[in-house]
Amino acid sequence: MAPNLIGFKIGHRAMRGDTRRLAAVMTSIAAGEERADAARLDAIATYATKLCAGIHHHHQMEDNVLWPVIVRSAGAEADLSELTEDHGQLDPLLEEITGAAARLGTDQAAAGRMAKTLTTLADLLDEHILEEERLIFPIITRYVSEKDWKNVENAVRKGGDLAFDLPRIPEYATDEEMAELRKLAGPVLMVLLKVVSPGHRRRQKLILGSMWTR
Repeated sequence: MAPNLIGFKIGHRAMRGDTRRLAAVMTSIAAGEERADAARLDAIATYATKLCAGIHHHHQMEDNVLWPVIVRSAGAEADLSELTEDHGQLDPLLEEITGAAARLGTDQAAAGRMAKTLTTLADLLDEHILEEERLIFPIITRYVSEKDWKNVENAVRKGGDLAFDLPRIPEYATDEEMAELRKLAGPVLMVLLKVVSPGHRRRQKLILGSMWTR
């Protein structure tokens, strides 16, 4: 069987979507168009920090785990140099966002710096992920074994933040993907989502403010 890429697809969508939404929120706050009290700024800072940690973990796992599997499986078919270079551009942006988030509420310039860097990161992620999926997903499907792919997914999950990642899945998965995930994970997925989703929705409403649409 070919590797099932549904988890990576949803994860990519969540990274892009959350980064873009946070960029929009911080741009509005920095411009004075959105009010942000201490509780909201604290929620944004926590969420941004977790998001940056998740993005860093994801591309680190690609560099250290997935890329070697692809090279071993596909050989000359895989040219990962440009994608690896993109990863090198991510970390300074992630560090800058995390640093600015830690100063929200105490440094008046932090919101503006965070908005600018989040926008840059969102643009880079859009370009990088679209190119990665165009180039790498067909190679994975054709050359990587199901066993090797499961080992990659296990490595990604092992260092991830389940409490942060899990409730974001329904936001970015299609109905068809959710149905497939329920078949793959069984009833345990729905039980976990029922536990973590209410708190996630409250935080999202606080963070997104007028941009909250659910």
